[in-house]
Amino acid sequence: MRVQETVKKESLQIAVQSGIATLIMWICIFILHHFIPEKVSFDYRVILSGLLGTVVAVMNFLLMGITVQSVLSVENQEEAYQRMRLSYRKRTMLQLGWIILAIVAPCFQAVPGIIPLLFPGAFLRIRGIVEWKKGKKQKQGGEN
Repeated sequence: MRVQETVKKESLQIAVQSGIATLIMWICIFILHHFIPEKVSFDYRVILSGLLGTVVAVMNFLLMGITVQSVLSVENQEEAYQRMRLSYRKRTMLQLGWIILAIVAPCFQAVPGIIPLLFPGAFLRIRGIVEWKKGKKQKQGGEN
């Protein structure tokens, strides 16, 4: 099965946005480290954790897009529902596995590893709000 252009485009957009947000997170941790170095460390573990957390988050989004794409071609609603549920479970286990690894493995730091998992959802919500406000303004403009 070929990945549709929309899935590629949206996944790339999420990857870029998540990468930028991860960079901002690193800068914030670096600044905190300079003000309270005894409580906030900044070393290779912060960078590595942020990178891998971002990869897991983007991979989760891409896998979700591929699943939705494949489910659209299924005629049987029950089968489509089961595929989505299975995909959701697998993707949740992927994220949970990463969270456990980020917490347990000494080569990672938990917080910079877990925070990037929140980025794709946050960006999708922000985009939804912005598009909703645009639609509301256009609707109001058409009524005048």
